Amino acid sequence: MSFDVICFDCDSTLSRIEGIDELARRVGLGEEMSKLTDLAMNGVVPLEAVYERRLSLIRPDQDSINWLADLYIAEIVEGVKEVFASLLAQNKAVHIVSGGLRQAILPLAKCVCLPENHVHAVDIYFNEDGSYRNYDLNSPLARTGGKAEICRQLLKAQGSLVMIGDGKTDMEAKEAGAYVLGFGGVVDRPIVRQLSDFYVTEPTLLSVVEHIL
Repeated sequence: MSFDVICFDCDSTLSRIEGIDELARRVGLGEEMSKLTDLAMNGVVPLEAVYERRLSLIRPDQDSINWLADLYIAEIVEGVKEVFASLLAQNKAVHIVSGGLRQAILPLAKCVCLPENHVHAVDIYFNEDGSYRNYDLNSPLARTGGKAEICRQLLKAQGSLVMIGDGKTDMEAKEAGAYVLGFGGVVDRPIVRQLSDFYVTEPTLLSVVEHIL
């Protein structure tokens, strides 16, 4: 199959980490946050039930976000740069659609030559001293169904769309009429294996190319 719009999740898809869990570990809350993330990604609890709670406990500051941005790049999944280069060379509309924190993801997007306006994630806000203030409470990507909302917007302009990701929230893109490719190369989730239109388990993003071009 060939798609006009190609969307990627970030955490455990483009990078081997879950950003919010790494921020939690940095302040000694790793185990508790990992459990919450896993519940949301496996569809056991809705995303909005854990999103605000996690950030209010971690309260990531500007330095933490910069640190996480570097970690996303250091832990980039094999094949990501090659896949993005190939898709962009073919003038495909490529987007990152993530429930992660936008400022931490932007440097990774720059690393694969993706413009900032093709990164759809949750903005985080800081006080003047760089301490945590809040996040975008109105972002659809901080709640259940948000990825479907973004995919609907992207589908307005162009024909067919594929969403590639590792979590239950990525499967929501089906509600927008998207084809969903489950990526189990970092984390193998049975719910994603069950709900995706196609599922790959190889630890390289190159494994998705034959299914999206």
